Amino acid sequence: MQSDPSILTDIIRTLLTPEVAVPLLSALVLLLALGGMTLVRRMGDRSGRAVRERLDALAMALPDADPQDLSADIVRRSSMSDVPLLHSLLSRTHWAHALGDLIHQGRSPANPGSYLLLCLLLGVCGLYVGLLLTDGVLLLGVCVAGPAWMPFWWLRRRKAKRMGRFQEQLPEALDLVARAMKAGNTFAGGLRMVADEFDDPIGGEFRVTMEEINFGVSVEEAMQNLLNRVDCDDLKFFVVSVNVQRETGGNLAEIVGNIATLVRERFKLQGRVRVLSAEGRLSAWILLALPFLISGVLYLLNPEYMTTLFTTETGRTLIQGALVSMGLGVLVIRRMIKIKV
Repeated sequence: MQSDPSILTDIIRTLLTPEVAVPLLSALVLLLALGGMTLVRRMGDRSGRAVRERLDALAMALPDADPQDLSADIVRRSSMSDVPLLHSLLSRTHWAHALGDLIHQGRSPANPGSYLLLCLLLGVCGLYVGLLLTDGVLLLGVCVAGPAWMPFWWLRRRKAKRMGRFQEQLPEALDLVARAMKAGNTFAGGLRMVADEFDDPIGGEFRVTMEEINFGVSVEEAMQNLLNRVDCDDLKFFVVSVNVQRETGGNLAEIVGNIATLVRERFKLQGRVRVLSAEGRLSAWILLALPFLISGVLYLLNPEYMTTLFTTETGRTLIQGALVSMGLGVLVIRRMIKIKV
């Protein structure tokens, strides 16, 4: 009697017969082409993209409003999906809003609905490839999950790059705010100088904060919205200090200057930590690449010896176990070399 994973694989193979697979693949190719054209059009429309980014930023800053408020609904709609039904479904889920925050922080031209559709299409394509390459349920799951996870991985990389750039700009921006206040300007005037003098991301984020203040949002709420939009630990020192100073009083220019010095020193310390942990990262890459290099050399020296791993059930089981062990090892090494400052 077959095991449950084998029965599941047989059912999937039965459903994906040539009569069904060819139309499905054709539809997937068409949807991918349409999705690619949509993304290219969105990225090419610079003026429309700028408007969407401003609307998305304002939507994240808006408090929960009355559903009858049409203006709030128009702004929110741009941050979820262009399809009304999908927008309604995604608006009710917490993870969709988290995905929207990730998209905004990475400055991607698409919306959560587009990314979910792309993940679904890539997962189905991976399923077809997995069914052609393997009978194992574990490897089949990897073939599905790997491509489906790629858009999220790309978003996280894009966000990390943008937030890293924000962190690099933050000390200079705070110094500019402190110098502007010492020269007689207001705190809002210092924020305006940062918005005008600095490039994205910090210039754009501070510009949104200034627009919120100009529209009547309190400084405390506008600063909290800035903190919600930007995933930067160093920014918390600035926001908390400004909010506390507005309640208790004090020399805000001196406080902001001290925060700039603190952030700059933390940034230098993080650089030293990365240098000291470089050996661990290099060891992780070597250990990760070593099994593949040895397998390639053994295959060149004795192909029949290595072919046994791919042609027998025991060999395929060993490969699956090795991949799982390598994945766990990478996670452990990453936790060991990841030092928070």
